[in-house]
Amino acid sequence: MLARGAGFDFCLVDMEHGPLGMDALGQIAASGIAAGYPVWGRVSGPASADLARVLDCGASGLIVPHVDSAEDARRIVRACRFAPLGKRSLPAPLPALDYALLPAVKFCEDAGRNVIIAAMIESAAGLEAAPEIAAVEGIDLLVIGTNDLADGLGLRGQPDHTDMRAAFHRVAQAAAHHGKDFGVMGLPPHLVKSHAPDATWIVATNDTNLMIEGGATAIGRFCN
Repeated sequence: MLARGAGFDFCLVDMEHGPLGMDALGQIAASGIAAGYPVWGRVSGPASADLARVLDCGASGLIVPHVDSAEDARRIVRACRFAPLGKRSLPAPLPALDYALLPAVKFCEDAGRNVIIAAMIESAAGLEAAPEIAAVEGIDLLVIGTNDLADGLGLRGQPDHTDMRAAFHRVAQAAAHHGKDFGVMGLPPHLVKSHAPDATWIVATNDTNLMIEGGATAIGRFCN
């Protein structure tokens, strides 16, 4: 509710970094469903055991970091899409469907509808394979993890480097070519127009930065 009140379009529960886990995701996603507000979940990678669980618990979208190949992308789709596209197991009645008891065919159709699955490009290998990753049916969105991609290209702390801008454009073009959306995380606001003018999904900040930056600003008002 704080995220919505601040004007954000969605909230991302990050289970890759920090202490948050499936219990927290389930509670936050349930609140989001009740309020009609999208909640996304990020797991630890393509091999995570929680890929489908994030969706079972009510998340509107799944973010998977460290996708380095088309096979990684296909592994995600197998876990998260129902047959025939994938092999997702049929769960119990879902919070996203108001726990309705539905016939199996309709259940799978309704549960799979409007679920967005995003593959994060965060390495030199992922950048090279971006066109093949984008071509995998069942992946909806390619997202660049700015800091890790810079690290993987030997450009730690240099998101403004020309090679980084070229990398962003390469991933954006791969996504567009295959009709997928393009998004960014960790990109400084002043670089969005130059690096990601076509981005439709942007993680602007996180709760830790909001508290530290907001707190420092508030203290500065009293001390200056």
